[in-house]
Amino acid sequence: MDMPRPARTSAEHGYTLDDQIGFLLRRAYQRNSVIFAEKVPGKLTTTQFSVMYRLAEDGPMSQNALGRSVAMDGATTKGVVDRLIARGLLRTARDPDDRRRHLVSLTASGVALVDEAVEAAILVTADTLAPLRDKEKETLLRLLRKII
Repeated sequence: MDMPRPARTSAEHGYTLDDQIGFLLRRAYQRNSVIFAEKVPGKLTTTQFSVMYRLAEDGPMSQNALGRSVAMDGATTKGVVDRLIARGLLRTARDPDDRRRHLVSLTASGVALVDEAVEAAILVTADTLAPLRDKEKETLLRLLRKII
């Protein structure tokens, strides 16, 4: 039985999946995620680590500010924060300056895990970028910053 073919081939419409930025970024992210899962302790995802590290860097903040600081929408931020609270790594408390607002912060266990994980996260970046020469690494990071 013959399988249906696309109406046009890549040569006809000038589109090659392997050359598309979204496809390549997803593949690079997959590579980074596999390396991250192998190296970083605590079964943290890259997203969870980003949230925890931002809190370690900047201190307690509202969930809204936290989400904005790591480029996540509100629903995603809430899910990540809730899961980390359930694991005992984050906590919330009323903001003493605005009783309507809650601040998210690291627990002692969260601080300890970030301290342990950050060394591994440095290795993750090095391993992810290992195929590149130093100048290529700098160029890649500069270009990624430019498009975001």
